[in-house]
Amino acid sequence: MSTNNTDSSILLEMKNVSIEGYSDESWHPIINQVDLSIRRGEVLGLIGESGAGKSTLGLAAMGFVRSGCRFTGGSVLFNGKDLTKMNEREKQKLWGTKFSYVAQSAAAAFNPAHRLINQTIEASVSHGIGKQDQLQREAIKLYREMQLPNPEEIGDRYPHQVSGGQLQRTMTAMAMTSKPDLIIFDEPTTALDVTTQVNVLATIRNIVKEHNTAAIYITHDLAVVAQMADRIQVLRYGDTIEESETNNMLKTPKEDYTKSLWAVRSIKKKEKKTTDSILSIENVDASYGSGPKVLQNVSINVPKGGTVAIVGESGSGKSTTARVITGLLPPQKGRIFFEGKKLEANLDERSKENLRRIQMIYQSPDTSMNPRHTVKDIVGRPLEFYHNMKGNEYSKRVIELLNLIELDESFIDRLPSELSGGQKQRICIARALAAEPELIICDEVTSALDQIVQEGILKLLLRLQSEFNISYIFITHDIATVKAISDEVVVMHNGYVVEQGMKSKIFSPPHPDYTKLLLSSVPEMDPKWLTKILSSQKSKY
Repeated sequence: MSTNNTDSSILLEMKNVSIEGYSDESWHPIINQVDLSIRRGEVLGLIGESGAGKSTLGLAAMGFVRSGCRFTGGSVLFNGKDLTKMNEREKQKLWGTKFSYVAQSAAAAFNPAHRLINQTIEASVSHGIGKQDQLQREAIKLYREMQLPNPEEIGDRYPHQVSGGQLQRTMTAMAMTSKPDLIIFDEPTTALDVTTQVNVLATIRNIVKEHNTAAIYITHDLAVVAQMADRIQVLRYGDTIEESETNNMLKTPKEDYTKSLWAVRSIKKKEKKTTDSILSIENVDASYGSGPKVLQNVSINVPKGGTVAIVGESGSGKSTTARVITGLLPPQKGRIFFEGKKLEANLDERSKENLRRIQMIYQSPDTSMNPRHTVKDIVGRPLEFYHNMKGNEYSKRVIELLNLIELDESFIDRLPSELSGGQKQRICIARALAAEPELIICDEVTSALDQIVQEGILKLLLRLQSEFNISYIFITHDIATVKAISDEVVVMHNGYVVEQGMKSKIFSPPHPDYTKLLLSSVPEMDPKWLTKILSSQKSKY
């Protein structure tokens, strides 16, 4: 945590801020007379459930509200000037210079047609902060600090040529390039594996300290906010529930709702050993185009009615394995069997029935949903395509699926832009369930969800598995999720399977070096944990 608050003056002060959003042909409150203040060099953690208003409040700190929202009261004072009274041109001079924002979904924030390095420095170039060659050197330095591979060259790639975790780190570097006074971090480590997260958290903390920068850190990960924040403010349904210094909040939360956040993740699934396999991957190699191999001699069995968790660092081959299974990336070598029958390598060659039987929930809901389609269209498309449902039967089933993922009928006509990050991910889960598949590949499906909703979704998936004997492949960097839901675990590193077996075996010592590193990098609810783990890693080199 930041401790070097040499300038104790308040940088940002939000007073009685109220914000409304427009949906269902009327305005509804999102933020209700919330106060927030932050000093230079201080980190404020904002936590709460999905839909609590965290991201809306974070954007409001820059004087910005999304399309379909409006300020209805209060003031946002930055260096004593009220941002709500400024026109758009005045605020745009501050955005990208005095303020920076790291979005929850990096994949949706990058232009697919431009190279990463150009997008990283674009705002700083346009605001005249420095010359292009100088800014490129600074960007490469940040890439290196963010532990990005080949930092001198990765900037020449396009967004689709890097992993989700690598893209998120690039976006964090983008926000830091201009050395702003205030940075809004909206779930900046959501897409990162635990080993990378350690270094990114340390880099963020160091920059805040070195440049006396203020930061608002929005997250649903309580262990992460414990490492980063000087103070924590808890939101629910647009209201402040409580606020206090981090140590006090962790030790003695006052409100029942805050205590409930601290007490989540009670799932304790007993592993189930099954001899029958629904899916078998045998000795698969894969690569993208003429590039190097991303998967090398990968063999994995998925038990029928069971759950296999695939864990590993960003770029280890987890998501590529999923693409090979779904036929999006035909393997160069090896075979895939489903229910004992060889599965066509290419998606285009698979039957409609085989397509239905294997569904995938993607890591980024923003890029996997059409922004112009309503929730009804998104969830209902598999009903029409696979089950030929129409009319009342179609509408009734969409509502049933929404209820399964704990959303009600009022969401049916909303667009993706009118949903929170967690709500978007739940819609993607409902869409996969609509096909009534036998195997669902879940690619970081709970990474965008707060811990209370995570637990609800995991319980839902376990119930569906019990009722319908669905098999799951869980691709995740969240070790707590792995422990909660898996029967078997596969550990991947640099395209290889390092270790695999029953959950009890993988999580019991002695561990191979790489598995040991993964387990030791899981944040703990101790504000001193990050300092301890960094010191431990440093002492080994």
